[in-house]
Amino acid sequence: MEGNKASWSIADTVDYKGFPADKSKTGGWIPAALILGIEICERLTTMGIAVNLVTYLGGTMHLSSATSANIVTDFMGTSFLLCLLGGFLADSYLGRYKTIAIFAVVQGLGTSMLALSTKLPQLRPPPCNENISPEKCEKANGIQMGVLYLSLYLVALGTGGLKACVSGFGTDQFDEKDKKEKTQMDYFFQRFFFFVSLGTLLAVTVLVYIQDHVGRSWAYGICSVSIFTAICIFLSGTKKYRYKKSFGSPAVQIFQVIAASIKKRKLEFPSSIELAYEDSSEDRRIQHTDQFRFLDKASIVATEDEKYKHLPPNPWQLCSVTKVEEVKMMIRLLPIWATTILFWTTYAQMMTFSVEQAATMHRSIGNFQIPAGSLTVFFVGAILITIAVYDQLVMPLWKKWKGTQGFTDMQRIAIGLMLSTLGMAFAAISEVKRLSVAKHAGDHIAANSTLPVSVFILIPQFIFVGSGEAFIYTGQLDFFITRAPKGMKSMSTGLFLTTLSLGFFVSSLLVSIIKAVTGGNGGDGWLADNINDARLDYFYGLLAVLSFINFGLFIWSAIWYKRNAPSKNSSVEMESIKTISYGEEK
Repeated sequence: MEGNKASWSIADTVDYKGFPADKSKTGGWIPAALILGIEICERLTTMGIAVNLVTYLGGTMHLSSATSANIVTDFMGTSFLLCLLGGFLADSYLGRYKTIAIFAVVQGLGTSMLALSTKLPQLRPPPCNENISPEKCEKANGIQMGVLYLSLYLVALGTGGLKACVSGFGTDQFDEKDKKEKTQMDYFFQRFFFFVSLGTLLAVTVLVYIQDHVGRSWAYGICSVSIFTAICIFLSGTKKYRYKKSFGSPAVQIFQVIAASIKKRKLEFPSSIELAYEDSSEDRRIQHTDQFRFLDKASIVATEDEKYKHLPPNPWQLCSVTKVEEVKMMIRLLPIWATTILFWTTYAQMMTFSVEQAATMHRSIGNFQIPAGSLTVFFVGAILITIAVYDQLVMPLWKKWKGTQGFTDMQRIAIGLMLSTLGMAFAAISEVKRLSVAKHAGDHIAANSTLPVSVFILIPQFIFVGSGEAFIYTGQLDFFITRAPKGMKSMSTGLFLTTLSLGFFVSSLLVSIIKAVTGGNGGDGWLADNINDARLDYFYGLLAVLSFINFGLFIWSAIWYKRNAPSKNSSVEMESIKTISYGEEK
């Protein structure tokens, strides 16, 4: 009877009472679906705010074009940077379940405050007089901007905690050692991003329409209600979830390995790995690798370590081979991490300057006027179509041909980077056309009037960058979750999401630099406040060139990673290695 129970339990996983999780009663697609529900609402909120915020900042708060774009990118960048905080808290103290519940409430409170700030007239400047230029309108004062910033960054804090844990907690519901559940987990990555994109689609269509035609406070109020509803649904699955055991703070472990290796830097590493210190159980051991040998010194048993012969050693002085290898695994991720940042810089343009472009162009279909922010529906549509085709067509065909579940994680990242490069090239070409129409119109068209050019010439840039996101997001998610040590998966997910954060910050930095360099001596520069006087085509062209160079660096990084990293399932038995563990020899 005990043997039968053991066969139905999963290593390192417990139920809500803390007992070993029973496969037949916990995990699987139903609990995973409850987790996906909260992700839809998170995307609905974050993207519903970000995609149309630039028009609110310019049209209602009377801020300049570049300032508005930087506020949006800084908001999004902070949202994803805070994923590191969410991942740290989940891995070290709270666990993924509690982290999701707490930060979802924080995001709901932030959205409620945002709805209030857009409703009260005293929290925004008076409307601009139609007889004066937008540049001379009264701008929002410090208190008005302060309330707006507080609302936005409460939402950003909530997003950080959620994004770091939702995907990891979803994969916790599947057993990687079970062939059937491993296949389900492969599909989970695709469907997770499908639901992310579904939330984005609702944001850029329904929510943006409500913002423009009903009221922003109504739209943000809907977000608040949806978040608190999703929290209730999430909590309803408490008894059905599988919970991973915490392995302690991964950040502390990294610092311990570094500190111990520095302290023992002058010691000679023993001739055989058999003499290194190891205390991890058989199922958690990681095969020793020769890369970053200076870190191996943290596992050298020195004379002063003899006092720990019958006690657990001081981890700041002596670390096991497995702990050292876990730190090495995280270091190996960094080149791939660095070369994916620029993609999110190009992505940022879809929510800022591309929306501003759309606002100047003809957007009518019959009597219906498409909101400028809703043009990103083509972006989201490209994501959904790409995911559906890949999920239903490419993956089954690839399974028959190659015997694997579709492209590898790094192949998907490479495809995404190349598609974004093409997207920026098409963006430059589209802007050349738009500017030629603006120049030809000249004084014959009012400053705030619509140019006689169809907004649909912007579609290629949305499609290429959108399809690129479908590949790169799922590829990064797969890469950073499956190639990280067991106890560092939330932190690794947070590391992945910082690429989004840094991509937005790089966008803000690039905008500031280009505005300073090209706008000197009283000139308008590439990024003038009036978009018709700017040279966005040059800006997009620069991004295309930088993206192409970055693609080459990624290919080099992928080759380096493949050459140096152990296999994807690097937690292997080390029966042939007799490493030292005080108290007994293993």
